[in-house]
Order: sequence, then C-alpha cells, then structure tokens
Amino acid sequence: MSVRIVPRDPSQPCPATDFVRVTTCSDPNDDTVTLATIQRIVDESATAKHRPYVKTLIMGRPMSPDAALGFATRYAQRKKIPVVYTEFDQPEP
Repeated sequence: MSVRIVPRDPSQPCPATDFVRVTTCSDPNDDTVTLATIQRIVDESATAKHRPYVKTLIMGRPMSPDAALGFATRYAQRKKIPVVYTEFDQPEP
C-alpha cells in the first residue's frame, strides 16, 4: 500500500477522514532541538457536532523531521492509512 505525504495548509480542512498528522517545532528551551508530535485522526462523521477521534502516538519527542516522517509513514502503511499530513516548522531565512 502506498502512502501519500501531503504538506498540510492549516487554513484548509483535511479532506481525508482517517489520516496521520506529523508536526514539528523547535524546542522552546533549545533551538537546536526539533520536537515532533505524531497523531492519528479519525473522523467518521460529517456532522458539525461530531468531534474527530485523535490518538497521540508521539508527543513532543526530540526527533528530526525525517525521522518523524519515517515513523508516521511506517505506521500509516501498517494501519492501511492512505495519507500523512505534515506541518513542519520552516527555518528562519
């Protein structure tokens, strides 16, 4: 099974109903360290009152963006989830 890696635009809703989200940010105490959060999000209802189920797999763990994306992709393949959305910090120019 192939997994699509999609850079996520936070201003746009996610069209998928079952996906993995990878976010990274700089550690507020050490800007040389990247912290990763990986979550599985399942939204089985299209109603506005329904909240999606969010399962946090990794929360704020020191990881490079490549390592976080690799973990998320392997998890998605194992669980047969077709999409991994990414929200990576952009380095300052």
